[in-house]
Amino acid sequence: MIFLKLGGSLITEKSQTETARLEVIDRLAAEIYDARRENPDFALLLGHGSGSFGHHAAAKFGTHHGASTSEDWKGVVAVWKAANKLHRFVMDSLLAAGLPVISFPPSASALAHDGELISLAIQPFQQALSKSLIPVTHGDVVFDVTRGAAIASTEALFSYLTETIKPNRILLAGLTPGVYDRSGEILSSITQADFDELAFADDELLDVTGGMKTKVKYALAFSKQLPGTEVRIFSGEAPGQLQEVLLGSPNGTLITQ
Repeated sequence: MIFLKLGGSLITEKSQTETARLEVIDRLAAEIYDARRENPDFALLLGHGSGSFGHHAAAKFGTHHGASTSEDWKGVVAVWKAANKLHRFVMDSLLAAGLPVISFPPSASALAHDGELISLAIQPFQQALSKSLIPVTHGDVVFDVTRGAAIASTEALFSYLTETIKPNRILLAGLTPGVYDRSGEILSSITQADFDELAFADDELLDVTGGMKTKVKYALAFSKQLPGTEVRIFSGEAPGQLQEVLLGSPNGTLITQ
């Protein structure tokens, strides 16, 4: 059982509003198809970030801080529209590649409390997986019982889903080849003890879910929550890398306890 995230930095041009990297998305879809053809035994749950779609809209309206006014709720709709637009590109590409995907948008079934996800309909994911389908979810706006609205990152969704669906591997594909140390070298592995010594470049100002630092925090939490599960941050930028990692290659940074 593999949880795979395609990061927003990988599938969009994050510096350009609502700009999808369509050729990259198509290539990644083809690599997933080829990996499954080579090893048909692994089940897959797929998520993707929102990149220059949802993040730009959320930053404009402050949706990650909540919603209360009519203008705020217009922002919620704008974020949903932007995130759904990218999701449609991703789904169309996956379907065109021949993958048996089905969409599970969080805005339809998730609830948050003060920014933290507290509920998500899991049984439909389980049913899809039991039929050898690939559930696809994504970073999205969700209703929040205290703030009105919140942004649910793909990592937050994975964290909630892992309480019931136990993956053997959690793979986080982005633009960068892994986690850097202070000298600019890619670390082959990191632990919780290493976290305070890491330097995180402030290069994801428009990432309303926290950028690489938050991704590493979630990855460390996955590793603690699911001992023995492979948690890996790597790059899908070069052709073939995603397929290699899906088939077991140790690219990128392994997150361990």
